[in-house]
Amino acid sequence: MSNLNRGAQFSPFAALTGYEEAVKETARHTNEKAQLSEYQIALINDKLNIALEKKSSNPIVSITYFRPDKRKQGGEYITLSGVIKKIDEISRTLILMDRSVIPIDMLYDIQGEIFDYKYSDL
Repeated sequence: MSNLNRGAQFSPFAALTGYEEAVKETARHTNEKAQLSEYQIALINDKLNIALEKKSSNPIVSITYFRPDKRKQGGEYITLSGVIKKIDEISRTLILMDRSVIPIDMLYDIQGEIFDYKYSDL
């Protein structure tokens, strides 16, 4: 028997196929979606209106939103930077110039230099 064939007979055997992946998936951490206060929702709406008013100058904003996990309960917070192209009121989404689509109901925060003059004391 050649050394190659001989070594193959001692290779590890996975009796429980997929078990290791299931353990890793169970151990993966997700966050719960934060419930925003009325004030926070009003602040986000105000910032969206300001961004749309100043859309012609293509201001760059950083948008933090919650993205639900596809496999388990919870999700993660993502921050994207870009220029807001439009708000689709029918599908309740925010569309950026790079074609990223963000559900308005998942927004957590919006930051950018265009808000500094109004919210500098917050």
